[in-house]
Amino acid sequence: MNTQNIIDTAKEWLSATFDAATQQEVQSLIDNNPEVLADSFYKDMEFGTGGMRGVMGAGTNRINKYTLGKATQGLSNFLIQQNPNKQLKTVIAFDCRNNSKEFAKVVADVFTANGIQVFLFEDLRTTPELSFAVRHLGCDAGIVLTASHNPPEYNGYKVYGADGCQVTPPNDGLIISEVNKVSFDKIKFEANESLLTYIGKEVDEAFNEVSVANGTFGTVDRSDVKVVFTALHGTSIMSVPQVLEKAGFSDVHLVKEQAEPNGNFPTVVSPNPEETEALAMATELSNKIGAEILMGCDPDSDRLGIAVRDLEGNMKLLNGNQTMILMTDFLIKQKKAAGKLDGTQFTATTIVSSELVKVLADHYGVETVITLTGFKWIGKAIADNPTKDFVGGGEESFGYMIGDFVRDKDAVTACLLACEMVAHAKANGTTLYKQLLEIYKTHGYYKESLISITKKGMDGAEQIQQMIANYRENPIQEILGSKVKYVCDYGTSIQKNLLNGEETVIDIPKSNVLIYHTEDGTKLCVRPSGTEPKIKFYFGVKATLSAIEDADKVEAQLDQKIQDIIETLNLK
Repeated sequence: MNTQNIIDTAKEWLSATFDAATQQEVQSLIDNNPEVLADSFYKDMEFGTGGMRGVMGAGTNRINKYTLGKATQGLSNFLIQQNPNKQLKTVIAFDCRNNSKEFAKVVADVFTANGIQVFLFEDLRTTPELSFAVRHLGCDAGIVLTASHNPPEYNGYKVYGADGCQVTPPNDGLIISEVNKVSFDKIKFEANESLLTYIGKEVDEAFNEVSVANGTFGTVDRSDVKVVFTALHGTSIMSVPQVLEKAGFSDVHLVKEQAEPNGNFPTVVSPNPEETEALAMATELSNKIGAEILMGCDPDSDRLGIAVRDLEGNMKLLNGNQTMILMTDFLIKQKKAAGKLDGTQFTATTIVSSELVKVLADHYGVETVITLTGFKWIGKAIADNPTKDFVGGGEESFGYMIGDFVRDKDAVTACLLACEMVAHAKANGTTLYKQLLEIYKTHGYYKESLISITKKGMDGAEQIQQMIANYRENPIQEILGSKVKYVCDYGTSIQKNLLNGEETVIDIPKSNVLIYHTEDGTKLCVRPSGTEPKIKFYFGVKATLSAIEDADKVEAQLDQKIQDIIETLNLK
């Protein structure tokens, strides 16, 4: 879109369709800030397969009353078309972000204006509780206003189906089609307040009860585990402490400076529990009181980061794959101990996550379903296997789901499970970290890492697409001297053996992802982000761990190998 087209599009927002404050903001951009004006209007905010996420402000490429209204009007049209003559019901939650509460009411207004009943949480609530509430309340859809761990200027909108899972094909495409048909002057903003019901504690109690039922096992001393928890200014403060207390973990210490919800996230650069810096205050408190485990959640409480004591007694942040491996191993062992491994169990993970998950599950005779990136695909795997017993599943991005009462990443129950695992390890005279190393000793030391390259602005998306096109058209032949054996192209659904030319079909929905597998077990994945202007590179390497005492040395060697790959591919 050229400059004149951008200005013409912006001027459409000076009409009576838009409120005075919006018109004033747009006029100010036209007069004073051409760069921000261009980014605000050069395209429409994309309603993707899971919803929207972006910077807040006026414009077609911003999160605001009108882009959210358009999305909700399109979703309303879809629901009404799919369910004629039915009183439709939706449930809406929102996180701690600036404007989330106001945006949630806008979304509720559009639904009720379309004759759809709305259950709106009275205050901020976690994403896993929203997923639970969809089925608990018998709703046809659910919405959560959140931008996950993005910076403070972001907000977003995630859509859930009647199964409590983020929408999957074919409904995602049908909803996108309806959203794209809506013009701003056709949005119904005039609420029917008689169709709005505020909800709160009664749903909290139901969610907390089932969370404890799924996250605790047997009788073990939970009062003896010293826990530090930080909400990082997010919604987890509404659920995690309450669930831990209900389960019997009484020695829980909150990072008070980060317990108050605040959309500006004043004590961290990024409210992302994947980053060591975000957990600095929690680490300091843990060392002060001698905590055995520290945990932190992102703003909407679907991701968690945990740290435990290593062999030297220092707090060590586990990556998402390590947390997933420990949880999967523990849950399967609990099934086995209870005599419930009957061949119907399965676990799930994603194409970019650690291959050790499948190795572990195979060891116990449990099936592993491998999906595309994103928990909606894990949720779909549950729906596609109604006669099977879903144990748990996760992905590398610090997300895990226990059982199927929630159909998305559930940091609330995962926090509880992490503490439960520490309690069981302690009762058996060991630690969680030692248990991880025992897994590595038995099955191999798998180490993963991720880097993201950001490409913002109008040409950023084109640059990202060109980068992955280059990898597709000119496949890497070897990585650090090890020949590439397989190239898995999820865009074409073809796995090609570069050594003999054989091709096989990949039985997973298409996605713009490439994965290289080398003869020595190295894995490289190239994937554009679905929610941010980034292209991501995932690395997986492995080695033998002969003795637990060698863990630090082997880990250092694997870390160096990953760095060598990054340098060889010029990804710095």
